[in-house]
Amino acid sequence: MLTLGHDDILLGRHADSWQTALDSAAEALVEAGLVEAEYRDGLHAREAQSSTFLGNAIAIPHGTQESRQYVKHTGVRVLQFPQGIEWHDGQRVHALVAIAAQNDEHLDILRQLTHVLDREGVSELLANATSAADVARLLSKPTLTPRLDTDTLCVNFPARDPQELALAAAARLRQSGCVDNSFISAVATVEPTWLGKGLWLASSSQGVNQPALGVVTPADHSLESAGYPVHALFCLAAHGDAHRPLLEQLMALLDSGASDTLLSRNSDQLLALLAGETASTQTRRVRILNPHGLHARPAKQLVQAARAQAIAINVRLEEGSATPVSAASLTKVIGLGARRGQWLVLSAEGEQADHALNTLADAIESGLGEKVTPFDGGRDSEQMNTAPKADMVPLSADTPHTGVAASPGLAIAPVFVVRPLTFDYSQHAEDAEHELCRLRAALKEGATQLQALVRNAPGSEVADILSMHEEMLDDPELYHAASDAIREGRSAEAGWWEAIETAAHAQEMLADRLLAERAADLRDVGRRVLGVLCDVSLPEPPDHPYILVMDDIGPSDVARLDTSRVRGLLTVRGGATAHSAILARALGIPAVVGAGQAVMALNNASMMILDGERGRVTFNPSEERLQRAEKQLSELQQREADAWETRFDIAQTRDGHRIEVAANLGNTAHAADAVERGAEGVGLLRTEFLFMAHASAPDLATQIGEYRQAIEALDGRPLVARTLDVGGDKPLPYWPVPQEDNPFLGLRGIRLALTQPDVLETQLRALLMAGKDSPLRIMLPMVKDIAEFRAVKAIYDRLMQEIPSSERATDVQLGVMIEVPSSALLAPSLAAEVDFFSVGTNDLTQYTLAIDRGHPELSAQADGLHPAVLRLIQMTVAAAHSQGKWVGVCGELASDAVAIPVLVGLGVDELSVSARQIPLVKARLREFDLAEAQASAQLALSQATSDEVRDALEAR
Repeated sequence: MLTLGHDDILLGRHADSWQTALDSAAEALVEAGLVEAEYRDGLHAREAQSSTFLGNAIAIPHGTQESRQYVKHTGVRVLQFPQGIEWHDGQRVHALVAIAAQNDEHLDILRQLTHVLDREGVSELLANATSAADVARLLSKPTLTPRLDTDTLCVNFPARDPQELALAAAARLRQSGCVDNSFISAVATVEPTWLGKGLWLASSSQGVNQPALGVVTPADHSLESAGYPVHALFCLAAHGDAHRPLLEQLMALLDSGASDTLLSRNSDQLLALLAGETASTQTRRVRILNPHGLHARPAKQLVQAARAQAIAINVRLEEGSATPVSAASLTKVIGLGARRGQWLVLSAEGEQADHALNTLADAIESGLGEKVTPFDGGRDSEQMNTAPKADMVPLSADTPHTGVAASPGLAIAPVFVVRPLTFDYSQHAEDAEHELCRLRAALKEGATQLQALVRNAPGSEVADILSMHEEMLDDPELYHAASDAIREGRSAEAGWWEAIETAAHAQEMLADRLLAERAADLRDVGRRVLGVLCDVSLPEPPDHPYILVMDDIGPSDVARLDTSRVRGLLTVRGGATAHSAILARALGIPAVVGAGQAVMALNNASMMILDGERGRVTFNPSEERLQRAEKQLSELQQREADAWETRFDIAQTRDGHRIEVAANLGNTAHAADAVERGAEGVGLLRTEFLFMAHASAPDLATQIGEYRQAIEALDGRPLVARTLDVGGDKPLPYWPVPQEDNPFLGLRGIRLALTQPDVLETQLRALLMAGKDSPLRIMLPMVKDIAEFRAVKAIYDRLMQEIPSSERATDVQLGVMIEVPSSALLAPSLAAEVDFFSVGTNDLTQYTLAIDRGHPELSAQADGLHPAVLRLIQMTVAAAHSQGKWVGVCGELASDAVAIPVLVGLGVDELSVSARQIPLVKARLREFDLAEAQASAQLALSQATSDEVRDALEAR
């Protein structure tokens, strides 16, 4: 629940504009110690994406996903504006609930505020509030939502009479936090009431925290009491009138005549019946694909689609409440709290139900106005009862294999492979009570083991996570899910693992990657208990240094590590934010995760080189490769220290060949930091940051001020500014683009900018005026041929004539980015008219190789050292130099230590990299001379694949 203290609320604020109000909100969050100053840009960028106006004079500004790195602590600050502010979408705002959220907590706050939206007069009350307590009461007043979901159900409970069923249901409500012990005591003193048709009712209003309905069906389908059949017992936690919807559902069930089917239904089927879905009801299951679930924007689209139908449509969460809500109510839809990966159940009745449900399902699957990616079903569940596949293809010897870089460092040691344990057990058992006793004993033993591991944990991080595992073992939801399965005929092992897999899969479906990767912790806990049940233990590790290889390394595995012997960690799955990676970094152990199933086929004691910085492993390396790795290991730390000491030296090769090293910036505020790190200029300023931080295109004065900030910080060093590059994966809400099947091949870059030449002209004018008395380079993105360049050049030439030379840059050049193969192939015609080229190797590689660099399986193959990409760079350099023009490289390849001599050998004049890479890139240049670089380039061009290129270069 949203709780607000006196210090969280700031009264009597005034702002001339919504931007000023947003700045005040950012300052309040900074002063409260919740965020760093940079979070302000995230607030503005989020408003540029869409308005955070919620309703009833309330806006909930929060940062973008990228700005979460600046959040110190999760929290809120409420700013009251009695005179009101006109928000950028035309709405009147009297209260800003500014949110600092490290994950998706703002979604929970949004849901907690929906009760305010249904109340009349709130906007006036917020405007006129004279105390923080008044504002807190208006915003924090919770609504008691009646609860009926899987946590309040208990199917096939072994009971001898309705009274035992009533106590079981009351206990379930207490475990769900809906009632306290006094409720159970009250239920125990009253005989359940016969409702008819096999249904019984027990109720009380004592000790009720939240109105709820517990439902229990007996394991004995022939159970009777006082001559009446017992099909189900309902336990009602009453609270004022708030429980009325639950009574209405109960009455609907009685009227339906379906009570005799309750005994044969499982939990999901029982929820569907209680939701009012009868034989005449048509339903559709549809999955939420939106990255942040049904928050305000997609929920609004869903409601509009529902209202456009001729019949009423209801919606509920399949795994959540049995209480459906109207799909035409925005507050009700938001209140569902649906997250990415969860299933919705749409329901309707009537002749047009089929068409209406299909229309709504199609809208949800298409993203409700947001870009979404479909699920592939999630990760495959672990096969706990099968050994590793015999036909698994092992890694090739002396060949680098790519995974996910998780913890930096270099490790050289033999591998120790811990293969998934084989748990042999029966899926079914007849004696449920015996199986439940076995499960409880295994849980107790698992807790004892964890307590011992916590005491001996090698560090506080490990101990904290293992303590969390103890909490997981005490989770009543896991236990109840397992016990329900056991009562339905499963064995203790099968019921427990089914509960673990269900919970882990749900965790993996969360939009927040950090939370999703906690599924590994659930499975780690699950395997511990399963090991106790099956009497299976892990093999003993060797007594010499080794690289540990596992399917996924859980905290309890890390707790058992002897850090004096473990040189590195390698896993089949996982990501850079998984606990295995976090713990590896905490312990200083190099790690590569997500390397794929092939690593499980490695033979124990085989030698391996593990590079945690680059996310690469090499199995059975050659003697030459091994010697190089050992040398690299000893030199690594010294190189980093030396590079920092010499970061201000001129960037040049060992024999004095000059190569300018510049910085890639996504914000003008970072220019000073780049200079401090040794940057000789800015080789790429991504100006879209400025456009994304505003709800409409920034005006001339705003742009001049932003660009001048970077120019002044550079103190005479050159600035290469890329004109607005949006579209594709970077849309602007105030610059709508028609939906495209493939936006990366549609309106983006310069072709999009040319559709609104007035916006482009304002930006060019601002850059020219901001660059007065400083070297300025203007770069056009995604140019495919000379026609696009000439269209912009015409605007540029006119501005150069209109703006007096005393008011604009005079040392100025106009160039293009080489990002698509056509521009490289046509480089000779471009070079005759442009002033310079800058090669964007990220997109050039993507378009040349037809591999999306964000693809989860193919991204590792999108290597800029592919010979096809190198040949395009070679053609670009040759064309430019023949016209006396210079060429830079501003993609990730420019900071790749292996690629740097190749790029220099191809004739590249400038390398633009992230600011933190500048000292190392300068140091790398000093390690070779021009002749060696040219030899490296020719060697790379003679290879057939990127892997062959890297192998050949490493073998030099």
